[in-house]
Amino acid sequence: MDKNTEEFYERLKVELDRSNTWPAVYLFKFIVPSEADNVVRVEQAFDCMGAVIKTTKSKTGKFTSVSIDVQVKDSQEIIDKYLEVSTIKGIVSL
Repeated sequence: MDKNTEEFYERLKVELDRSNTWPAVYLFKFIVPSEADNVVRVEQAFDCMGAVIKTTKSKTGKFTSVSIDVQVKDSQEIIDKYLEVSTIKGIVSL
């Protein structure tokens, strides 16, 4: 992980800890290209967590928005999930 990415996640962890009491429900939002198994890979990252997942395709169908409401135990679990899905080609975390 490069220095800028590392600093970003350190700041995110501080902000999450400042604004939440753990455990908490957190809303993850991603946009992925609608090709291949991108949406399935995002959904699988949250498998067995009791997540509520909503997907919406863009007007052109080229991209899919994925919203995931899930209970997490702490800020590190959120960061771990962002890092896990960051390997999906073309994913944008919102």
